[in-house]
Amino acid sequence: MKRLYFLLPNVETTRGVVHELLLNHVEERYIHVVAREGTPLEELPEASLGQKSDVLPAAEKGMVVGGATGAIAGLAAAAIPAAGVVAAGAALVFMTTAGGAGLGAWASSMIGISADSSRLKKFHEALEAGEILVLVDVTKGRVDEIEELIRKHHPKADIQGTEATIPNFP
Repeated sequence: MKRLYFLLPNVETTRGVVHELLLNHVEERYIHVVAREGTPLEELPEASLGQKSDVLPAAEKGMVVGGATGAIAGLAAAAIPAAGVVAAGAALVFMTTAGGAGLGAWASSMIGISADSSRLKKFHEALEAGEILVLVDVTKGRVDEIEELIRKHHPKADIQGTEATIPNFP
């Protein structure tokens, strides 16, 4: 899947584009609309918190760092000879790695949820000026078709390109 990004001038134009996407067999769950806070999007498919914030990338980073820290702590604890700890060393390393990964993911996601998406930063000025950002997830084979559809019917649409792959959890 690829994610297309394009800016539209207003809600009415966005409504028309979304309607055309739906008529061309793009499921609503693959269409995400982002606008300045307070913009009435009504029935338009608004982007989720995961798409508008950095919660998912932050959780992924926290999981890696927490897991590595937990593994190191588990290895250090297993290396210290104590009653029964050496025998249960592998289990201790596994448990501290899993615990560290979970704690790291949780803590980082709490920070990431409050940060705007790094993928959407380049659209900040346009959004603040009142433009509407639409993200559409399509298969590679439909990218040109969808871009052409948008250009053909909505010449005011500012197509901002595609992202190589969409996030695993959009």
